Amino acid sequence: MTDTLIEGIAWYVAFLFSVTLHEAAHSWLAKRGGDLTAYHGGQVSLDPLPHIRREPIGMVLLPILSLVFFHWPFGFASAPYDPYWADRHPRRAAWMALAGPASNFLMVLVSAALIRIGMLAGHFDSPDSVGYAAVTAASGGGLWTGLAMLVSMLFSLNLILTVLNLIPLPPLDGSGALPLVLSEAVTRRYHEFSRQPAFQWIGLLVAWNLFGPIFRPIFLLAVNLLYPGSHYAYTAG
Repeated sequence: MTDTLIEGIAWYVAFLFSVTLHEAAHSWLAKRGGDLTAYHGGQVSLDPLPHIRREPIGMVLLPILSLVFFHWPFGFASAPYDPYWADRHPRRAAWMALAGPASNFLMVLVSAALIRIGMLAGHFDSPDSVGYAAVTAASGGGLWTGLAMLVSMLFSLNLILTVLNLIPLPPLDGSGALPLVLSEAVTRRYHEFSRQPAFQWIGLLVAWNLFGPIFRPIFLLAVNLLYPGSHYAYTAG
């Protein structure tokens, strides 16, 4: 029971940090591009509280409930933006959309670097089998076991957020980045279409069904790149 509680707390901490980083990146690049909506809402910050105040269900209630019932944090968050600004500056808005998954990919690289540094220091080692909470293993026990679990969760969650949000379906960030490859006229029509709630629900449903088959080989590729010469297959955990 104690181990389950500790693991649940670790998952929530990793979730809260990763999602806050994602939304802060959106908000920061929107501010750089001239839209101060999120800045005035306090979202240009790694403090999770402004993001929690905006989405308490997605940032607190839903992830905690999903941890209790499914042992996995599921939730959502959002950064406010001015749709008129996005219509006037579609390419700026597209880069703003990409800033979220880009920040998560950067965190994947940071987590990988921490794992490699931990291995060089003799504190981490390649695990016997990998899972989302077991990308690396502690060479000894105690504090390093907890740190190995936490950095594994950060690696996995940020890779999930990167891949999921790059799927080019609304309301995901990959859809928001499409103006980088579309003409202005097509972009305007696409914005009108993609903002319809029904289309967003369809996009989420399709992305949900696509994600598993897409993500698992990417996760295994990332782990095998982390440990050159390894041939890991996924096991739950």
